[in-house]
Amino acid sequence: MSTSALEKALPQPYDILDIRPLQPTIGAEIHGIDIGKPLDPAIRDAIRAAVLDYKVVFFRDQELTPQTHADFARAFGPLYTHPSTVQDDKVAPIHKISALDNGRERELKQRRGVRPGEAYHTDTSWRLVPTWGAVLRAVDLPPIGGDTIWVDAHLAYEGLPQDVKQRLEGLHVTHDFRPALNRVGHDYPIVAHPVVRTHRETGKRVLWVNHTQDPQILGLDLAESDALLDEILIQYKRPEFQVRFTWKPGSVAFWDNRGAVHFAVRNYGDYPRLLDRILIADEPLYADL
Repeated sequence: MSTSALEKALPQPYDILDIRPLQPTIGAEIHGIDIGKPLDPAIRDAIRAAVLDYKVVFFRDQELTPQTHADFARAFGPLYTHPSTVQDDKVAPIHKISALDNGRERELKQRRGVRPGEAYHTDTSWRLVPTWGAVLRAVDLPPIGGDTIWVDAHLAYEGLPQDVKQRLEGLHVTHDFRPALNRVGHDYPIVAHPVVRTHRETGKRVLWVNHTQDPQILGLDLAESDALLDEILIQYKRPEFQVRFTWKPGSVAFWDNRGAVHFAVRNYGDYPRLLDRILIADEPLYADL
């Protein structure tokens, strides 16, 4: 029996959960839990283990309020209040992810190289210490459409040709969120992270590029940088590395921001789709970074 097969055969930390995988390595639904109530520590730890393993997990038929949404996320770490998004009136860490954010839409269209259908990204990668997790819940959904896609960034790396892996070794890519931050008076420098990062907890290597933040690979001319970024984008768009989630009322997604990138499908016209997102800060929490 291979090591991976043996690992699957052994009891997992989340075996106490009713977990139903959607794809072999990314995406699983967890049933039988009301996440609006305080979590038993064993259940909390099992959920976290499942998030690390499947990169994103989903809950259905949840009746969360802004406060219970925040309480659930806080069980997994300190909450992060994003400076550039519309916040909830009473629970500041809740960020309103709205289809009506026309300023953000215009900004994405103006950014170099962001083409329709290619805005694969990870949240707060513009920070030196990005947030580790995110909990997103449905608030107002279109009658049809508006799915979200998550990509297993480790599989995307593993699927690269060996020569491309070698070319990416040791390279860093920029994450520039300044236009959005400047709109709200928040100053932050351009940050560069390794193109291939090692996940701090799983030890897996991941492709970690934010295609919405003017990525450029440092030390290369623009044409070579763009060519490598296109190779990465092709990996993100491969269906065998993805899970696609169809939102319904009461749906909640919880993902590992370090192990996955995601993409929101805009195929619902002018419907004012709205979701509430809470970000969970990584440790150590550097308040000034």
